[in-house]
Amino acid sequence: MNAIFTGTSRYVASDELMTAVNIAVTLQKPLLIKGEPGTGKTMLAQAVADALGKRLIIWNVKSTTKAQDGLYVYDVVQRLYDSQFGTHGVDDIAHYIKLGKLGEAFQSEEQVVLLIDEIDKADLEFPNDLLWELDQMEFHIPETRETVKAKQRPIVIITSNAEKELPDAFLRRCIFHYIEFPDQEQMERILRVHFGDLEGELVAQALAGFYWVRQLRDIEKKPSTSELVDWLRALAAGGVDPKRIQKEIPFAGVLLKKDKDLNTLRKALR
Repeated sequence: MNAIFTGTSRYVASDELMTAVNIAVTLQKPLLIKGEPGTGKTMLAQAVADALGKRLIIWNVKSTTKAQDGLYVYDVVQRLYDSQFGTHGVDDIAHYIKLGKLGEAFQSEEQVVLLIDEIDKADLEFPNDLLWELDQMEFHIPETRETVKAKQRPIVIITSNAEKELPDAFLRRCIFHYIEFPDQEQMERILRVHFGDLEGELVAQALAGFYWVRQLRDIEKKPSTSELVDWLRALAAGGVDPKRIQKEIPFAGVLLKKDKDLNTLRKALR
């Protein structure tokens, strides 16, 4: 029977998120996670790996990433270079085949957690190009006539920032969960993970100020959890009186990163 994910001491997960993880593990389907920045999408994979005692493999997707990169790379340039200098073993093509992150996950003797991070950064064909591999858990290497099959089916977690719509055929193969931005109560629990010793009034006033800023109508880039954590560190380091936060937002540049948003805040504080 599969172990059950119940969060970790370092990762505060909602009941709905924990259920989504466990359903994906049980059904052996990829878990597609969406949510605004700062909701812990990427950190989830590490938390699942830690909780279930498994190794984490991370495939960071970029705009130039191709599906092939995750399977294997044939270093034909290195082989040509070696052939010119008579290097031993140049006739063995397998020597020049390097597995990508998906191939590495398939080859693992023990089940791993595979994170495909920010899949929507790649081109539109990227998710479709992985349909067979994620379905059948295998891929073929024509150069060596070898088929790489997963020795243990990995737990696949995929994150998306919703920069692009993902293909329907891909979505059908996933368990989907949208991580809502934490409410104030859950955020306080998250902060206690980072700051177990902070004075309670400072945390309370910082949280109130943070959520007030987020609800300002004209804010373009709402501050996320990471900005809140940095802001609390700045407030504590600066010895800011919690009562001051009731009247102003000290060190606002830690929370807001756009001139327009800072101007919006200044107008709201008048």
